[in-house]
Amino acid sequence: MNEAPEVLTERRAGVLVITINRPHAKNAMTKGAAEAIAAAIDELDGSDELRAAVLTGAGGSFCSGMDLKGFLRGESPTVEGRGLAGLTLAPPRKPLIAAVEGWALAGGFEILLACDLVVAAESARLGVPETKRALVAGAGAALLLPQRIPLPIALELLLTGDPITAQRAYELGLVNRVTPEGGALDVAIELATAIAANGPLAVAVTKEIARSASDWTLEEGWKRQSELMAPVFSSEDAHEGALAFSEKRAPVWKGR
Repeated sequence: MNEAPEVLTERRAGVLVITINRPHAKNAMTKGAAEAIAAAIDELDGSDELRAAVLTGAGGSFCSGMDLKGFLRGESPTVEGRGLAGLTLAPPRKPLIAAVEGWALAGGFEILLACDLVVAAESARLGVPETKRALVAGAGAALLLPQRIPLPIALELLLTGDPITAQRAYELGLVNRVTPEGGALDVAIELATAIAANGPLAVAVTKEIARSASDWTLEEGWKRQSELMAPVFSSEDAHEGALAFSEKRAPVWKGR
């Protein structure tokens, strides 16, 4: 009897839904699951039909972090050059939205931080409990959380290891939308669909600029932005956007 795949993918009208499918282990991350997520990211960025993706977990939980049984076997839930879950060091070029039910803990929280937007059910709990196990949140939380929320709050989460509610995460700016329990995936797909309706070149370059801006000086930022924008403004899609507006019709994007 074949085991169920550790990661499932489904295409929904320009949106790729990626589901971590280990509900018996609260979707704890394994090497195999990490490699499958990396493959799904390659599918997303390599497809002209796909414009955005949603990452979620099966069985009412997002991801409880690293699979400890695998860790004890000497297995690392990473992909060389791409980080934890095949994602944290090399996020996709296209937008990725996390749909969180239940727990997003430790590595699961760091996977969430690698996503561009987050939708969480009101019953979700988010946290980085590594210090409770004499570990360091080294897959992105210790580095990135202080850039996303005020330093004292980031340190409280990192040093106590205590989780927070979805509502508190929303108030801190870590979560975009809070939904009733069971509703995170539907709202995340709605957001992804809204993004997918826009010009794909413009969306990808806008994400690249926004994600990179903190690494640039102001002078460098203006220069790099101009370089990245130039091909977008001269693209067929830019012409189509203006033409569709003037003709009062929906645009037909070609991604070029």
